[in-house]
Amino acid sequence: MSSRLVNWFRFSSPATFYPLSRKIGAISTIVAVVLIAIGLYMSFFVAPTDYKQGEGYRIIFVHVPASWMSMFIYLVMAGWAALGLIFNTRLSSMMAQALAPTGAMFAFLSLWTGSFWGKPMWGTWWVWDARITSELILLFLYLGYMALRAAIDDPRRGDRASAILLLVGVVNVPIIYYSVQWWNTLHQGSTIKMSEESTMDETMLITMLIMTLGFWAYSIAVAMARLRSVILERERSANWVRELARGEL
Repeated sequence: MSSRLVNWFRFSSPATFYPLSRKIGAISTIVAVVLIAIGLYMSFFVAPTDYKQGEGYRIIFVHVPASWMSMFIYLVMAGWAALGLIFNTRLSSMMAQALAPTGAMFAFLSLWTGSFWGKPMWGTWWVWDARITSELILLFLYLGYMALRAAIDDPRRGDRASAILLLVGVVNVPIIYYSVQWWNTLHQGSTIKMSEESTMDETMLITMLIMTLGFWAYSIAVAMARLRSVILERERSANWVRELARGEL
């Protein structure tokens, strides 16, 4: 058991994880393309028309998975930040740094598609609803993390400062999730619940899950590509990077 743990722990080194990231990224790219293509086809042509919202509801197949991913990625980043602070592993901070732009993109996509959905349903593009406002705060947390990380020249100091910001901002994630229960909001409640049977049509539910898995695979693929760039930038003085550069050139 201990030998297996040691074998896995060796991937905490940027030099060891770098070649693995290429394989993970390649597989994730293929999975993402296939799942998102299937999900979009089902969203437009297979899922039935909603009896209340008509055809306009179909934006939820992008909006809801994007919202889920914006929260999930932030939690993953906070987890990597905590590992970096506890074990002082360089790769942990690089992982968080690589995930941040994708998380910010999903937070923006959630707000953008929510506005398009809210206009015909509520009659306005934007309301200061508890869930929408807390999602906007999540976008600002992503942007603040990236700005703070870029503002500090010393990588180690930047890692620590941005990790603390991530961990403090985690409190916003449960606020987003439970806001429709804690406050009187315009935003509808969750139709998919872990403790209860879903009220969503089975075809709609399958389509939603396919899109979510596709977004998940996309996030991994993009993060691996960005991580490779981060590793090369931050480890540029290491001998293995110089040898790699000579080999690729």
